[in-house]
Amino acid sequence: MNVDPQHDTPHPLPTVALVGGGPGAWDLITVRGMRRLRDADVILTDHLGPTAELEKLCDVSGKEVVDVSKLPYGKQVAQSRINELLVRYAREGKKVVRLKGGDPYVFGRGFEELQHLAEHGIACEVIPGVTSAISVPGAVGIPITQRGVVHSFTVISGHLPPGHPSSLLDWAALARSGGTLSVIMGVRNAAAIATALIDGGLSGSTPAAVIQEGTTEAQRSFTCTLDTLGERIVSEGVRPPAVYVIGEVAGLRHHGG
Repeated sequence: MNVDPQHDTPHPLPTVALVGGGPGAWDLITVRGMRRLRDADVILTDHLGPTAELEKLCDVSGKEVVDVSKLPYGKQVAQSRINELLVRYAREGKKVVRLKGGDPYVFGRGFEELQHLAEHGIACEVIPGVTSAISVPGAVGIPITQRGVVHSFTVISGHLPPGHPSSLLDWAALARSGGTLSVIMGVRNAAAIATALIDGGLSGSTPAAVIQEGTTEAQRSFTCTLDTLGERIVSEGVRPPAVYVIGEVAGLRHHGG
């Protein structure tokens, strides 16, 4: 048990760790995240991050590794089921790691899992990870910001197309923001997103860059313009996971891919 120094009341040690696995390459996880994997009895994995090379981070023998992937437009494990597993394993007294791609709190539903655990009286530790929205462009030499070029950036989930009734995005405002736009989970909706931004006033000649499988051996990238973004994603056969960057920084000299 830990003791709160302000209230002298005991509270349980965390038995679940939400670990950000980073953008793809196994060695871009944090040291703390790696340590939690080594200590874990159970690891619940996604399809992103270092899942495929987990054995490089810890000895998986004797650990229970559970695949709870949510593949884009494919296999799905319901979030409610993931929540149930986290509670069940924790109540069995096991050390549990929920290994996520990127950062648990960047479109990773990590806070939902933490809330569910808290509702069941289970302590949880959150270990940040390197988000692909920034690191993947950086892996091909594209800075998300650059002095004298841009002073802001916005990370956007592109899983819903513009105009979708559940979308929370104001595409016209994003078009006027003057900042870099980094879109994740947006491969399928790239053409619609580009159209919405152009309709919102962003020039079709705005530079764009697309990076697939960033930071991994399968990484590839190309540059284009906003008005050709959707067409190029189709012609290049881009598949998730991929990040695309829209803004002047995408036109800067870059390497890799």
